[in-house]
Amino acid sequence: MDDKARSDADRQSRGRRELDRLRAIARLFDQAFAVPGTKWRFGIDALFGLVPGLGDIVGAVVAVYALHVARTLRAPGAIQLHMLGNIAVDAIVGTVPLAGDLFDFVFKAQTRNLALLDAWVAAPEPTASRSRRGLLLVPIAVLTVFILLTVFGIYMLYLLFSWLAN
Repeated sequence: MDDKARSDADRQSRGRRELDRLRAIARLFDQAFAVPGTKWRFGIDALFGLVPGLGDIVGAVVAVYALHVARTLRAPGAIQLHMLGNIAVDAIVGTVPLAGDLFDFVFKAQTRNLALLDAWVAAPEPTASRSRRGLLLVPIAVLTVFILLTVFGIYMLYLLFSWLAN
C-alpha cells in the first residue's frame, strides 16, 4: 500500500470515528429527552435555545463540527451546502422570539445533517443527486417568501391608507 492510499484510508477511518462522535452529539442535542406517553423527543439544543444567545453559540459550534466531519469524509459540495441550508434555516428561524424556541423543539438541524451524512455514506451517488435537486428549491423558496412578504406588506399599506382616509 503506497503512502497516498494509506493516507486516504487513515482519513476515511478518522472520518468514520468522527461520524460516530457526531452521532452521539446529535442524539444529545436533538433527542436526549422523551416526553412521557409520546414518541416525541427533544434535546439540549431546545433547552439551550431558551437562554438568549447560548443556544445560538452552542448550536453553531456543533454545526461547524458537523461540517468538519463532512469535509473529513470528503462529502461532495452538494451535501455540504444542504447541511449549511439546514443550519441556516435553524439559525434564521431561531432568531424569532418564542417561535424560534418552539421551532428548535421540532426542526432538529443536527439530526437532519447526521441523517444526510449517513445516507451519503450508505449510498453516495443517489444522496448527492437528491441534495443537488434540493438545492434548486432553495432559490425558489426564497423568491416565494420574498413575493409573499412583499404582497403582504403592500396589503398592509393599503389597509393603513384606507384607515387613514376614513
